Amino acid sequence: MITSLDQLDMNKTYSYADYLKWAFEERVELIKGRLFRMSPAPARRHQRISSVFQGELYKFLDNQACQVYSAPFDVRLTPRKNDTTSNIYTVVQPDICVICDPAKLDDRGCIGAPDWIIEILSPGNSQTEMKNKFEAYEENGVKEYWLADPANEIILVYIRNEQGKYIGLQPFTLEDSISSYVFPDFNLNVADIFKD
Repeated sequence: MITSLDQLDMNKTYSYADYLKWAFEERVELIKGRLFRMSPAPARRHQRISSVFQGELYKFLDNQACQVYSAPFDVRLTPRKNDTTSNIYTVVQPDICVICDPAKLDDRGCIGAPDWIIEILSPGNSQTEMKNKFEAYEENGVKEYWLADPANEIILVYIRNEQGKYIGLQPFTLEDSISSYVFPDFNLNVADIFKD
């Protein structure tokens, strides 16, 4: 049994079956079989931004079929439905995700693409991790992907088109109101998201 992250080869490819055997406290994600360390605990501002999103989405989705979840919550991505744990190579813990298909939910989290993912950038995010997550979300059918950037106080929004590729919208700044493509009635002022 693996009880320490130090026992793993960071250059090796791992599957979800491997991930289930690990018994260490460090938080990790698998993206296309590659291992990425997560921050031990997000900064206070990161947590506050996450709380704003989760609170607003929880109120908005109350009494609807869609549900909102926040990290830590395993999302197992696979382009093919019903893959076995040994064939799943991407396990992420998005800051916020919305799932509208209850068949994708089980006791371990979500299997398949959430409808909407929101990630909050933090100093520990590597460019490789961000690029790989973008590609994984796009390839696996996440319809809408938001990146909240606290350092620059902007929201980047990507919408998946009919060809399965993300289209980036103009960055949303503190003066803007932002709405969801998946849920057009959901609106937030960007200034409220980043307010301390």
